[in-house]
Amino acid sequence: MPLGKIQLQIVNKLVDMGRLDADQRTSLATRQDDLSGDALDKLLQEEFKVTAFQCLVAKARALNLSPFNVAHYRVSPQTFERIPQDFCQENLVLPVGQVGDMLLVAFANPFEVTLPTKIQEMTGKPVIRLLAREKDIKDKFAKGPEKAAGFDDVVQQIGVEFGHEGEGEGELKDDDVNEESGPIIQLANRIIEDAYFNGTSDIHIEPQEKEIIVRNRIDGVCHEKLRLPKKVGPALVARLKIMCNLDISERRLPQDGRIVFKQYTKKNLDLDLRVSTAPLNHGEGVVMRILDKQKTTLPLPALGFSEENLARYRECIRQPYGMILHCGPTGSGKSMTLYSALNEINTPDIVIRTAEDPIEYTLPGLNQMQMHRQIGLTFASALRAFLRQDPDIILVGEIRDKETAGIAVEAALTGHLLISTLHTNDAPTTVSRLTEMGVECFMISSSLLCVCAQRLMRRVCKTCRQQIEPIGREKEILEKAIGWSGPIFKANPKGCPKCGGSGYKGRVGIHELMVSNEELIDAINKEAEAAELKKIAMRGGMKTLHQDSVLKVKEGLTTLEEAIANVPPDM
Repeated sequence: MPLGKIQLQIVNKLVDMGRLDADQRTSLATRQDDLSGDALDKLLQEEFKVTAFQCLVAKARALNLSPFNVAHYRVSPQTFERIPQDFCQENLVLPVGQVGDMLLVAFANPFEVTLPTKIQEMTGKPVIRLLAREKDIKDKFAKGPEKAAGFDDVVQQIGVEFGHEGEGEGELKDDDVNEESGPIIQLANRIIEDAYFNGTSDIHIEPQEKEIIVRNRIDGVCHEKLRLPKKVGPALVARLKIMCNLDISERRLPQDGRIVFKQYTKKNLDLDLRVSTAPLNHGEGVVMRILDKQKTTLPLPALGFSEENLARYRECIRQPYGMILHCGPTGSGKSMTLYSALNEINTPDIVIRTAEDPIEYTLPGLNQMQMHRQIGLTFASALRAFLRQDPDIILVGEIRDKETAGIAVEAALTGHLLISTLHTNDAPTTVSRLTEMGVECFMISSSLLCVCAQRLMRRVCKTCRQQIEPIGREKEILEKAIGWSGPIFKANPKGCPKCGGSGYKGRVGIHELMVSNEELIDAINKEAEAAELKKIAMRGGMKTLHQDSVLKVKEGLTTLEEAIANVPPDM
């Protein structure tokens, strides 16, 4: 049976490519055995020594398609964000990228004409077809999603290197962990790279009795990433200390440092890590906060402010003098809000000075100062220096003590706009915190413009969220908080590929904005309690954190479970 039209075109393309000569083409064209399907590929590879990829290129050219080598493509959970994995596996297709508004999809069967239309209906995007080997696509599904940076090879090397040592860990010297101890260096880099690609905010390296656990905090929730042999701990911690120039022989005291990661990686990653080590009961633990220098600040409207809060906050940051305070726990987005506010009011005619520990993002047009407590450069001494440097706006990273609080209030009273952060639970308790620090009530009332308490809540995944009708306690909470009840969303317990099976993707801010008014000033002067200040602020139009979180539930941005988990209902 002579070659069919398509098979003959494939052979002709191989001749054009210089992989077959005219005699080989003639012998193939006159063969009587059936060479349909994969039989031609098999024959070309076995008898004519044509590689599998050359066969794919020839087939693609014969069909006017582009070839794609799926074997070199890295599958991640994000691969199946637009097209479900089950559909891809069933139809032997693989989404491999996007160009503009068009999806690039690798097909195993080029003659399946209805599939591109189905995918276009499913995603709302036109499809560009690429041709791939069926075996390569099947292999990708057999392996499952790969990690952004695999650990298996490094862990295996570490097992060889650390598996046969004696039980005694001994004293660690600089020579024990140097540039030549390959696996540990690779491991430290991989932990950081993997965390960055997964959208981690903090990396926790925690020594346990028999092993070391590495956990990543993603969208405010910790996930276990890796378990390592106990003996690896001291070497890994020492490597991280070397990366941020800390004393590796000092293991009894906490230390703080900073890793400029681009010095240690060949990948194009411009990120810094704020590192904190601490002696724990089973060895030294490390926590690293990732500061992505490539990430620019978000505009204020993207931070989750309600329209009413945004208008009031913008009015405050445009005042000529006074004090604006942001409060909330660590990791509640205070720094990002401050930077976004500064970015909005940063113009050539305004001088802005910042005192930070550490400098998290560098913004053009800002004069930023890094604190250095060891040499006496503290927030208080930086503030004193700034007052002699003719600034219009001063940002102080954090008010931690009486001295800083005093100078900050003084600056706000002498014609400067002062912006800072404080660790309190809500806006009204900020006043009590300042009086506790020894600031006089009349100074607080005359300097304070507004206090913004904030939290970050996980956004419910838009792809797989489920609509429900609230009943019982849920309905009661909604009606009490915002006087409304209607359909809301809950997270899908199974999740989807887009949210990594968690039901949540990304985060949104909730805010409690207490803006100063005459009634509030009187109450502060009379040393009213936080509960009384809260009532006055609510009469002045303040929405509490709980009310704002429930409004986000109403808008379909998050779930009631997430709202209650972050902020308890108002009394």
